[in-house]
Amino acid sequence: MKQQSVHPDDAAGTSDASSRPDAADGDDKGAGTADPKEPANTPSAETSSSVAAHDDRLDDTSPQAGPAADLPDEGHTEAVEGDEPLLPARVHRPSDLMRLSVGILGIVVLLAIAAFAHGTTAGLEQDINKGTGQAPDLMIKLAGLGSSIAILLVPVAFAIERLVKRDGLRIADGVLAAVLAHGVTLATDLWVARTAPDSIQEALTQPSPGDIHALTDPVHGYLAPVIAYMTAVGMSRRPRWRAVLWIVLLLDTFSMLVAGYTTPFSIILTVLIGWTVAYGTLYAVGSPNVRPTGRTLMAGLRRVGFKPVSAAREEASDTTEGGDRGRRYFVTLEDGPPLDVTVVDREQQAQGFFYRVWRRLTLRGITTRRSLQSLRQALEQEALLAYAAIAAGANAPKLIATSELGPDAVMLVYEHTGGRTLDSLSDDEVTDALLHDTWAQVKALQSRRIAHRRLVGDAILVDRSGTVILTDLRVGEIAAGDLVLRMDVSQLLTTLGLRVGAERAVASAVSVLGPDAVADCLPMLQPIALSRSTRATLRRLARERAEREREAVLEASQLAKQARAEEHKETEAGKTAKKAVRAEQRAEKRAIDEALEEAREEDLLTQIRHQVLLIRPQAPVEPARLERVRPRTLISFIAGAIGAYFLLTQLTHIEFGPLIKNAEWGWVAAAVFFSALSYVAAAMSLLGFVPERVPFLRTVAAQVAGSFVK
Repeated sequence: MKQQSVHPDDAAGTSDASSRPDAADGDDKGAGTADPKEPANTPSAETSSSVAAHDDRLDDTSPQAGPAADLPDEGHTEAVEGDEPLLPARVHRPSDLMRLSVGILGIVVLLAIAAFAHGTTAGLEQDINKGTGQAPDLMIKLAGLGSSIAILLVPVAFAIERLVKRDGLRIADGVLAAVLAHGVTLATDLWVARTAPDSIQEALTQPSPGDIHALTDPVHGYLAPVIAYMTAVGMSRRPRWRAVLWIVLLLDTFSMLVAGYTTPFSIILTVLIGWTVAYGTLYAVGSPNVRPTGRTLMAGLRRVGFKPVSAAREEASDTTEGGDRGRRYFVTLEDGPPLDVTVVDREQQAQGFFYRVWRRLTLRGITTRRSLQSLRQALEQEALLAYAAIAAGANAPKLIATSELGPDAVMLVYEHTGGRTLDSLSDDEVTDALLHDTWAQVKALQSRRIAHRRLVGDAILVDRSGTVILTDLRVGEIAAGDLVLRMDVSQLLTTLGLRVGAERAVASAVSVLGPDAVADCLPMLQPIALSRSTRATLRRLARERAEREREAVLEASQLAKQARAEEHKETEAGKTAKKAVRAEQRAEKRAIDEALEEAREEDLLTQIRHQVLLIRPQAPVEPARLERVRPRTLISFIAGAIGAYFLLTQLTHIEFGPLIKNAEWGWVAAAVFFSALSYVAAAMSLLGFVPERVPFLRTVAAQVAGSFVK
């Protein structure tokens, strides 16, 4: 595993701690647990819970003044040199794209309500005007004056505060978002005034109090840019500024509604446009990258009572599934055993966001961690799982400290474990004792209703003594249900089966969990219940099997042709030759079928099922229904919604009263009858070409279904 060093210049004389223990020969001291009596590397109770004391600092700051701004010991941090890979200046956050999509959806829904629910919008406006009309004139004037001044002063004050802290990038993003929001408001005003339906125009405008012949603006040209600016610069994540922002917006909305210069739908549309444009701008240009560096990590470790000498980053494969597990560092101390440190920041936490959303929407009855999870929640979940796993008697990395690394990252400090992952072991090293120990750790977790949720090869660590340690508990669950626990068993069966085969994997599971527990997991033994990396491996193996089968068929066909050419070089003409050709073709087909049958291989999941059924023949084999929404169902729903929308837009221009009143119902009944008769005729036509007997009514239903699809 590649490592990237981060160390101070004056780190001489620390040769014992500067080399990684699991890479050295002889002494195995570094791989042990930390001595609680060592004052140098054991933080106090106050420092270990430092996250709880700094919750109010979880807001956006600049990269220059952000992660390391509040950390002490600046003299040490300036002496730290890092040769980590250069981080990109800007990152595109999936959360910004999600908020952009929500904003666009909100605008579409608002315009749809304004277009089709005219009575509701008119009644809402009358109720608001009636309620606000009783407000005192003096209060209205004071609110209007205060909000007009504050709506300009608040953004300027925040810009000055950011510039003092040398955070000009955010101000530039806010100005760009404001300019774009102003352009969108002008375009929306022009669209409403010229081409929008009358119902939308009536919902967004009303006669101006100053000129009854003029209409108010559908979207407020000054309010939307201010909202876009304040959203883009991150004001909403700062509690004090956020409170000021909401007070100003409420005062401005109240004063304009009472004075009659706007409508409720106009206010909502203005807020949605400003909010949507801001997140669209942030996703397009990217947000400033505030990931902590190795220098910040060293300063954070000193803050919780450690004395680090060097830190080496372990670069693992950045997959979509495991890319949000945080960056890992191997840290050596001035005295005492080394540490394993995991750093979790907002950017890494956002990786795999859309995949988690899709899994949460499509899987039935399976709880997963929330897609939008704050850093505090991620920290608490991983810490809780680490403590719960050890309390259950399982071998897991021991968490000894947690801390913030500025407002956009947290770190978790573990005792160093060392060792290699299951994926990196050779086949000879994966012994039956190792498999037994792995299942023993899972049994300890399940005895306390703890689900790991990611029992893949790189989450199973084996130290020098051969002890199995379960890592990557961050995505796990406590108080897990039976369904999730059975999914863990099926996942580990598949993971071990990929290494040692189905027979050994099932035998080791039965020896620890018992035959009943293993048999209960059979309904979960399906690709949808497995991890993403495991599904990719199974698909790759399936392609290889298909390729081998194809090669066997081609080889059998070629051999059959050669044999036919050698045996019938001289054939008699006429009918005898034709019979010989048909016999040769049948022989060639039999040879191909036999070759295909010999080359056909069962997939791993089928092999595991067969091994379990040999032990428990009565075990349930029918796969459980885990998918809540299938892709084809979702596509059908979307297509149906689009069709219903176009149908409704056409029906809105039809007056049903006169149409029903003046209809000739005799001709209507005749038209319906002959229209239905066409499906019967189509079914009879189809039955005439089908040699086998087919039910007539089902054939008619098939014709109706085909017509509906078309």
